[in-house]
Formats: sequence, C-alpha cells, structure tokens
Amino acid sequence: MAQQTTENEAVTLASHLLASQTLASQAREAGLQLAAIDAHRRTAAILAIATGLRTAQADVLKANALDLAEAVSSNLAAPMQKRLLLDAIKLEAMASAVEEIAAQPDPVGQTLDRQTRSDGLVIERRRVPIGSVLFCYESRPNVTTDAAALCLRSGNAVILRGGKEARHTNQVIARVIRAALLSARLPEHAVQVVESTDRQLLYELLKQDRYIDVVIPRGGESLIRAVVEHATMPVLKHFTGNCHIYIDQHAPDVDRVIDVVINAKTSYPGGAVCNAVEHVLIHQAQTGLIGPLCEALAKKNVEVRGDSRVIKTFTNAIPATPQDWDAEYLAFVIGIKVVDSLDEAIAHINRHGSHHTDAILSTDSAAIDAFVKRVDSASVMVNASTRLADGGEYGLGAEIGISTDKLHARGPMGAGDMCTYKWVVTGNGHLR
Repeated sequence: MAQQTTENEAVTLASHLLASQTLASQAREAGLQLAAIDAHRRTAAILAIATGLRTAQADVLKANALDLAEAVSSNLAAPMQKRLLLDAIKLEAMASAVEEIAAQPDPVGQTLDRQTRSDGLVIERRRVPIGSVLFCYESRPNVTTDAAALCLRSGNAVILRGGKEARHTNQVIARVIRAALLSARLPEHAVQVVESTDRQLLYELLKQDRYIDVVIPRGGESLIRAVVEHATMPVLKHFTGNCHIYIDQHAPDVDRVIDVVINAKTSYPGGAVCNAVEHVLIHQAQTGLIGPLCEALAKKNVEVRGDSRVIKTFTNAIPATPQDWDAEYLAFVIGIKVVDSLDEAIAHINRHGSHHTDAILSTDSAAIDAFVKRVDSASVMVNASTRLADGGEYGLGAEIGISTDKLHARGPMGAGDMCTYKWVVTGNGHLR
C-alpha cells in the first residue's frame, strides 16, 4: 500500500510539473504577442469582459451560491464568506470597475523621458509591459476580473490562481474572459484561470521563473509567506496591514478626530481589511480625547486594548500586551497608546507598523511635514481615513494589489504599475 501511495504521489507531482510548465510557457508566449498588439484591441477585450459579466449574471450567481453553500458547510470564516458573496449589485459593480479600467489611458508605449545629445543621438525611456504575471489570491471573485482587466490594460499575460472557496464562481468568470479574448482576437492564453486548487500545483508554478516574470500574492499572511518561500521569481507583496493613526498635540476638533477613527476602523464589516486602522497613538497633550474616542468605538462594538494611561481614563479597555502593538487584528479590535511626542509616534510606527498605510491628524504644518517625510509607509494620510488607501480611491480604477515593497511598485498597484520600461536609443550611424 505504501509503495502504491508513493507511486501515486509521483504521478501527481509529474502531472503538476507538466501543467505548470504548460501554463507558464503559454503565458510567456502570449505576453510577447500582447506587447505588440495595439491598445484598441486590448480595450475591446476589457469591455467584452464587462458585457459578458452582465450577460452571464444568472450563471455567475448560481455558481457563487454553490461556493457559498460549500463555505458554510466547511465553516469558512465569516469575513471570508462576506468577501465571497456576490449579488446583482456587486456583479454590476464588477462590470463597472472593468469599464473604468477600459477607459483609462493606455500606459504601454508612453515615453517617460527623452533627450537628444549634442551629437544628435536620441535617448528615450518607454513604458512597456512586465511580460507574464502569476497572480494568486483568495476568496473575492471580483479580483478575478479586476486582475484580468488590469493586465490586459498594461499588455501583460496573466495566470490567475484563485482560492478553492471561489472555484465555481471563477470557472464561470473564466469562460466569460475566454470569450472576450476570442471576440477581440487576442491570444487565447493572455489570461489563464487555473482550475486546480491543489496547493502543490501552485508551488510548481512558483518555480517557473524561466517563463514567469513576477508573482503577486493577494490574501492572508499564510498564503503570502508560502509564496515567498517557494517562489524563484520576484514577488510583489504585503504581509500585513498594521495601520496607525497618530493624533497630534495640535489635533483637529474632537468630532473630526472621532469621525476619522471610526471610519478607519468600522467602515468595512468586521474591520477585516488591510487598510483598516489597527492602532491609534495619542499625544500626551490630547489625553482628553481618550474618553470620547473610546466611548464612540465601544458604541460601534469595537474592543479597545489600551496602555496604562488609556486604562486610567477608559476602564473598560483591556490591558494591551507587548504583542498587541505588532498585531493586525482584522476584527473590531483596536489598540490605543499614549505617546509623549511626535518623535515617539514616528519611531513606534516605523518599528511596529507594516509599511502599509499610516495617518496623522493635525493642524500643525511642521508636524505634518515631519510625519510625511519620516514615516516609512507606502501611503501616508494627512487628516484622512486609512480606508482611503485603495486603487479605486486613488483613481486607478481598481488595483491588482497593495505593495509594501519598495521595488518596483509601492502602494495600490494600477495598470501603470504593471509596467516596466526599456531604453530606446536612435542614431544615424552613430559609433562609440
């Protein structure tokens, strides 16, 4: 029996290896073709995806209901079920988001800079597609169409590997995408949706650096760490969203401070999104805000975990542990700490934060300037909610992910961030 099991595992591994090589090489070839295809055909394909979503609404929602039933029976976490759920309104929002991407200026071929040397040699830097992208993600079916549209807008071929919790929905969406590619006469492998949910196939894909230029994981920390561990190509990632709001000694009025914090924590059900605020730092000169702020959070069913100075004012707070300051709660839980200075707040954020999104609430231009310059985060908010860190809010139409890396993209990634550049040098028989 053991020998048979070993033989079966070997056959499965060989099958995954072949499948991964096929998917990756097809993506590479499609990417090379897309780089030379004009924007109009890529736009036509994107618009066809939006039309196809509306036409296939009944099939998509039927498949989504099947995924939801399986999610309930398998006790999938409530926030994941929320992200998985589709209805007619959400499906229309998906189609509209795709149309917004279609309406964006095409980034491919844009001249980033150009100079003519004294000898007449012309040197240009032009924006070009990355090439072939592996995108792996969890739960949200809308990510499937967002990613497909953004990659087509930027001239990239993409392999989409969604989570098993959305497999039925993604299979129907995959049919919509294939039909859209066909209608626009684009390479059939420009967008490939992986049907297998076997994690081992993903691991084999992550070894295909000969064909795949970059991998972008979007999901929980365990998925992202698994991708980083196995990938042999560059990874654009963010592990966690430990976002902060610092309330400065020169803070705006109390109502405005409370409104921003409440929005940053509770505007998404359960607070289970990466741009929700997880920790609030309050300058010692503003300890009078502790009571009103904590009471407002408690009314929204947010659990407050505070340091000793917070607990003195709001006795219902739970004492924070040292581990709390590094935590991404992804729940209606918030940590609140009193700091002695702006310098302490900045040092705390740079030490404990995840370089995702951090905010300052202040009316002092000098404090704002210091915070913006010194906080090492992809997005820094000034008198605004951390929840605004989003591709749609930034005018990108949608995002393929939010990168907390510094190379080559940072923050919400739109179509332009899915490009690199090449040098084009034009001479007239020039020699060195």
